[in-house]
Amino acid sequence: MMKKRSISASKASLVLFLCQMISALDVPLDSKLLEELSQPPTITQQSPKDYIVDPRENIVIQCEAKGKPPPSFSWTRNGTHFDIDKDAQVTMKPNSGTLVVNIMNGGKAEAYEGVYQCTARNERGAAISNNIVIRPSRSPLWTKEKLEPNHVREGDSLVLHCRPPVGLPPPIIFWMDNAFQRLPQSERVSQGLNGDLYFSNVQPEDTREDYICYARFNHTQTIQQKQPISVKVFSMDSLNDTIAANLSDTDIYGAKPVTERQPILLTPTGSTSTKVELRGNVLLLECIAAGLPTPVIRWIKEGGELPANRTFFENFKKTLKITDVSEADSGNYKCIARNILGSAHHVISVTVKAAPYWITAPRNLVLSPGEDGTLICRANGNPKPNISWLANGVPISIAPEDPSRKVDGDTIIFSHVQERSSAVYQCNASNEYGYLLANAFVNVLAEPPRILTPANKLYQVIADSPALLDCAYFGSPKPEIEWFRGVKGSILRGSEYIFHDNGTLEIPVAQKDSTGTYTCVARNELGKIQNEVQLEVKDPTMIIKQPEYKVIQRYGQVSFECIIKHDTTLLPTIIWLKDNGELPDDERFLVGKDNLTIMNVTDKDDGTYTCIVNTTLDSVSASAVLTVVAAPPTPAIIYARPNPPFDLELTGQLERSVELSWIPGDENNSPITSFVIEYEDGLHEPGVWHYQTEVPGTQTTVQLKLSPYVNYSFRVIAVNEIGRSQPSEPSEQYLTKSANPDENPSNVQGIGSEPDNLVITWESLKGFQSNGPGLQYKVSWRQKDVDDEWTSVIVANVSKYIVSGTPTFVPYEIKVQALNDLGYAPEPSEVIGHSGEDLPMVAPGNVQVHVINSTLAKVHWDPVPLKTVRGHLQGYKVYYWKVQSLSRRSRRHVEKKILTFRGNKTFGMLPGLEPYSSYKLNVRVVNGKGEGPASPDKVFKTPEGVPSSPSFLKITNPTLDSLTLEWGLPTHPNGILTSYILKFQPINNTHELGPLVEIRIPANESSLILKNLNYSTRYKFYFNAQTSVGSGSQITEEAVTIMDEGKEDWKKEIVNGSRSFFVLKGLTPGTAYKVRVGAEGLSGFRSSEDVFETGPAMASRQVDIATQGWFIGLMCAVALLILILLIVCFIRRNKGGKYPVKEKEDAHADPEIQPMKEDDGTFGEYSDAEDHKPLKKGSRTPSDRTVKKEDSDDSLVDYGEGVNGQFNEDGSFIGQYSGKKEKEPAEGNESSEAPSPVNAMNSFV
Repeated sequence: MMKKRSISASKASLVLFLCQMISALDVPLDSKLLEELSQPPTITQQSPKDYIVDPRENIVIQCEAKGKPPPSFSWTRNGTHFDIDKDAQVTMKPNSGTLVVNIMNGGKAEAYEGVYQCTARNERGAAISNNIVIRPSRSPLWTKEKLEPNHVREGDSLVLHCRPPVGLPPPIIFWMDNAFQRLPQSERVSQGLNGDLYFSNVQPEDTREDYICYARFNHTQTIQQKQPISVKVFSMDSLNDTIAANLSDTDIYGAKPVTERQPILLTPTGSTSTKVELRGNVLLLECIAAGLPTPVIRWIKEGGELPANRTFFENFKKTLKITDVSEADSGNYKCIARNILGSAHHVISVTVKAAPYWITAPRNLVLSPGEDGTLICRANGNPKPNISWLANGVPISIAPEDPSRKVDGDTIIFSHVQERSSAVYQCNASNEYGYLLANAFVNVLAEPPRILTPANKLYQVIADSPALLDCAYFGSPKPEIEWFRGVKGSILRGSEYIFHDNGTLEIPVAQKDSTGTYTCVARNELGKIQNEVQLEVKDPTMIIKQPEYKVIQRYGQVSFECIIKHDTTLLPTIIWLKDNGELPDDERFLVGKDNLTIMNVTDKDDGTYTCIVNTTLDSVSASAVLTVVAAPPTPAIIYARPNPPFDLELTGQLERSVELSWIPGDENNSPITSFVIEYEDGLHEPGVWHYQTEVPGTQTTVQLKLSPYVNYSFRVIAVNEIGRSQPSEPSEQYLTKSANPDENPSNVQGIGSEPDNLVITWESLKGFQSNGPGLQYKVSWRQKDVDDEWTSVIVANVSKYIVSGTPTFVPYEIKVQALNDLGYAPEPSEVIGHSGEDLPMVAPGNVQVHVINSTLAKVHWDPVPLKTVRGHLQGYKVYYWKVQSLSRRSRRHVEKKILTFRGNKTFGMLPGLEPYSSYKLNVRVVNGKGEGPASPDKVFKTPEGVPSSPSFLKITNPTLDSLTLEWGLPTHPNGILTSYILKFQPINNTHELGPLVEIRIPANESSLILKNLNYSTRYKFYFNAQTSVGSGSQITEEAVTIMDEGKEDWKKEIVNGSRSFFVLKGLTPGTAYKVRVGAEGLSGFRSSEDVFETGPAMASRQVDIATQGWFIGLMCAVALLILILLIVCFIRRNKGGKYPVKEKEDAHADPEIQPMKEDDGTFGEYSDAEDHKPLKKGSRTPSDRTVKKEDSDDSLVDYGEGVNGQFNEDGSFIGQYSGKKEKEPAEGNESSEAPSPVNAMNSFV
């Protein structure tokens, strides 16, 4: 049974070798790999099966193939060996099987007609081409014939026969007149598929003597012409006296006038016919009818519908065209010709046959020794094709035996193949309509694993996005792939990773901690190989301040902000768009680092503005809408940009200068300050305008300097304080003469890309700098400080040249000189470059480490000799890593840290070390190529430091006078712990602190019982650890001892048995209480108890009533009422007339009477910024959480819901009073407050 495996191509750039493979192995198209693997021949290019050639040109019969080793070629002609060495007219192209028959030097194309077949062979097998039938094209002349004129009565039908000569391939037929104009065709007159010209009925206008049939032979590009045919149409009304004299009275009166006739078919004849067409071809059926009036043709398929999307009507519906026919298109097709007098029809019986076509073509098979496989060759056709097999071009029945091979009809089965089983098999499927031939090789390979992904390839992704790490591989047998984290980490498994068949590791959601080295290991029975890749996970790019919706008056100024946050290692670019398109090319749009400003806003600036931030890894965007509204009325004087200048004129044309003059346009109430002259080079950069110069606004002529070989056009722009005018119309063009280049390329550099080359680069000259056609560069170089001659080459208009075979990292003198068809530029200056670098050869020596303190060390080393650097010295890298903690004596893998010291520095500081730890380090020199070897590892240790805080402090088991403390070791001891320091002090109800007590505890203890404490008292504890260096950071906690039951009497309340909660009133703030709930029933008395603590007392907040919004509003309302009363009294005293109170109030509004704001309803003068915000529960509680009892007698704090108590949905009391330390609730908890004077004032709007 075949072991079928597949390599997924999902998200990977692997392609299949030569063709798809259904095997255990896929061979990636890697050039280095292909050079090393053996491969049987594969035909890659061949001439068509039916090859018609031009007899006047050389015959080229193509046969190209590839394989390893490269194949040799041979040919057969008409089934026998074709010895090309014996035919002087035939040659074979080098490294190819393509034949060239030399016809143009005396050969005859007819002598090389025949059937040719190519064979490509190497040590692993032989592939063969199709049978290529060579036939020269033929375009014979028309046979001469005497054509009689056609005399036709008006209304009769007519057929003009073309009968073209038989050519190869058949010619294309068309009808024209003596003036080489195509004859018009219509429903009445049309050309048939056989080339004849059909008239359904003739008309007097059809009379002419130049009906000419033309035959075009495309292969020979010739056109043959038939003798002109004459047609004369006559009618009874046009008979002249001469003709009448020659006719008897009976003939004259027996002639019938033009009469209408029902349709009859001109072609095809009869009532039925047959048609055979091949599958996949175009089916053409034709019906042309005679009749008067001209018949209309309609097509139907008997017992079915014409196929949709593949049916077309041509030649005025006389031709039915069906494309890509299949067996389903077989059947009877009826054409119906109809006019007002009747109809005629014809049935064409269509049979669709099929040349062989593939169902499953055999595909190349790559196997490992001992594996199984199959070659399948399945084809169909009508009639069904015969399948035959060949091995290396020989029928398989007479081919050498192979015990691993078994033929079963259309399948060859391979079992336990060996390397000698490699061969090329051919499958031939044929029937009477054609054949198919396919080559498929079986290649048995035994190869150790190879990893094709470059070593240390860097992958960069954005956090929370997928990361795909490639491990392209090949081996035979197919290798197994495993991934490891780091160089020597554990194998990766689990749902957080996806392992693809092509070796790719996918991390669906990469996080920052995913950054690091990943190792891919490929192994099979022949070996093992591994490769490391690097993954960097970057922070996503975010827009932290987005552009906001803006409404701006016309001619105003508006600005949109786009402030971003991004990964510091990524370089963001910000692009602004307007309505999803580019910003207008307008100087009013100013793009800043993080904003877009639009000056002098106009109506056309209305729209949506989008800020797009792009990095190499991600992209984000944000948009805002700008609405432009009408501006206030403007003064009568309108200041605007000037109108463009006009009437540009060029005078005084010289080789390097010209004078330009112009007439200024209207300045529009703002004087013109300057004119900007721009030019266009129509020869090199048509449509691109460049800045030339700028002149004062009083000047209307300028002398312009010109460059050679430039087709100049100029335009002028006027500038005033308002802005720039539109450009003027371009001037006439002026083409300057060519000259030698004036300058040489700039920025010439010489930097090697490999240890044995020198890459010389430069900035090419611009088009107008070439000064003439044929721009080239002369590149010269020689080794510096060596008595060598200059080596020079002339290259085309490029910007790079590579010198190969150079020594490693030696200086070169370089110069690049421009030249064109007229000569050279001036002698260029020389620059110094260097050939390619190689990795440094030696490691730094005498590495010493001086430990400064527990977290800092200084490392020294001796510099390496510059000759061993073999490149530009960039600096030194110090690799250091923690081996173990001296306090824990446990080893764990820690990734190496790297510090880079630029230049020829011989020391450096190592910060951020962990105290009391053992470290190793080594030093490497770095050049432009990479890092040199590492120095021997140097071990050093850091001294003790102060510890971190204990990992936890827990206080349990409160009693009347004791508390139990438990703690954990510091997370980072940073040394040997010597003791713990415990400090504590009481806290009273007003948060005042009592005396501080300090206790030293041995380092081996983890708990302590504190005794002799006060009952019902809160204590604050401070706890830290110590080493010999000093004390570490401390951790704090608070706890409360319980109440003395002996000193306090139990209070008792009787509660209805149906209730599940009870509210305790009159409790003291900041006090611990014990509560007991008992129930008495038929089963006796049962009880349970718990401990809880009330919250601390809160000082009342003193409120200045004069600053409260409600009080200010009330006073304003009273003032308004008094003013209204005074006005009413004044009106009543003036009894005579009416006083326009409303108009006076509108004209002299009292500034102290402010209307309420429409948006939030607050008073305009005294609104609070927070008054319109929703009032949160508890948001008005004072900061110290104290409320005087007389201010809020009904406060829920008194009912137990303040600090520790709360109610379930069913009303049961669920406060937690287990004696554990309770955190003081933050301001704004879920407790509700009853209405009080303080809250009433704070909530007034």
